[in-house]
Amino acid sequence: MMVRMDQLIRAIGVSLDMVEGDLFGVCTNHGKRVAVLCAAMGRRLGMDEASIAGLAACALFHDSALTEYLQYKSDPKNKAGLYLHCIYGQRNVDLLPMACDVSGFVLYHHERADGTGGFGRKEGEFPLGAALIAAADVLDQANRLQSVPRSNLEKLRARVAAESGRAFTRSAAEAMCGALAGDTLEQLRDEHIRDTVERMIPPWFVGVEDAAVFRLAALTARIIDYKSRFTGQHSTQIANRAWLMGGVCNYEPVHRAQLYLAAALHDLGKLSTPLSILEKPGSLTDEEFAVIKEHVRGTHDLLVDVDGFGDICTWAAAHHEKLDGSGYPFGKSAGDLDFNGRLLACLDIYQGVSETRPYHASRGHKETMEILDGMACRGLVDGDIVREMDRCMAEYSDRQLPPPPPASEAVDAVLGGLPRPLPGPLKR
Repeated sequence: MMVRMDQLIRAIGVSLDMVEGDLFGVCTNHGKRVAVLCAAMGRRLGMDEASIAGLAACALFHDSALTEYLQYKSDPKNKAGLYLHCIYGQRNVDLLPMACDVSGFVLYHHERADGTGGFGRKEGEFPLGAALIAAADVLDQANRLQSVPRSNLEKLRARVAAESGRAFTRSAAEAMCGALAGDTLEQLRDEHIRDTVERMIPPWFVGVEDAAVFRLAALTARIIDYKSRFTGQHSTQIANRAWLMGGVCNYEPVHRAQLYLAAALHDLGKLSTPLSILEKPGSLTDEEFAVIKEHVRGTHDLLVDVDGFGDICTWAAAHHEKLDGSGYPFGKSAGDLDFNGRLLACLDIYQGVSETRPYHASRGHKETMEILDGMACRGLVDGDIVREMDRCMAEYSDRQLPPPPPASEAVDAVLGGLPRPLPGPLKR
């Protein structure tokens, strides 16, 4: 069974744009526009399709580490701290199965031709891919390209040319001026960008059991979890518990991999939820709870168009449904929910109830199961699944479940901290 890796990366990239918008007010679909511009520049420079696919993937993931570095830096506008996301982000893309060398593409995407970037690298001292991402990133952030009228195209090209050798490398500036032609700006509009991405970025297929898919899912679970200090292990542990339960159920490898992916990505839509709501210590208002509930529909909408993700999307979007129809977002009831949808709902409750949150302390296995048992007695969740979880999860009451072997490389990399030595001085 094959998965369109480029579509999955794009779906994750959309959610990352939401994080950046929440933190810095960056415009919508930023990652997609950067990827499209990079693909256009790459073609003008004669890159082959594999190289363009790798460049576009890096462009979509260039800010993948924002949620992580913010867990260690109290001031998101601190320039020295900001460059940590370049280091973490390069580690992230290095885990993907690129068909070309992308070394330094994300690491140096904030470098400038005149050496004024965070690592002090000048033109010729960082790779072309990084220069292209840097040019597209700066241009979109500074000009909000989704709303620039076509009549301003020549002025925009003049700005790019004026920054050649300063903000942009000469090759990147020349390629960008060439890419900014005809109906380019129209193709970058929010209402057209999805179709533009599909047309401009080459398809990339990977088997669902491939270790690269597991690594991407494990990495994304960590990105989601870093959104809030109260969910540091939430998606990761649900995914690991799902893998355990798939083994208990004697699932075939493909089926077990699908369940793991659904669990790892089940909260992808939560990246768009404001942190002020996620970490609110008191009761949520009706309006705030309505915002929280939208994260599930967000997950569904992000995954539904990924080829090969039909069941995965359905299961991921079922984690807040209830057997009596009182859940959300679709109000499904027992007859609409298959075993894996019911299982993910139980696993989500187990993990959420057991971990520390702003409104409750952590709980052990026994107390957590008492809550799940009560819900099963009221007809909200599947009692057979609850009883099987009680048997299987008891030994992990006081420790975290390990990741499945195909995902362990990603988990080790994410938890491994900064590379040593650092790739140059971080300017303050």
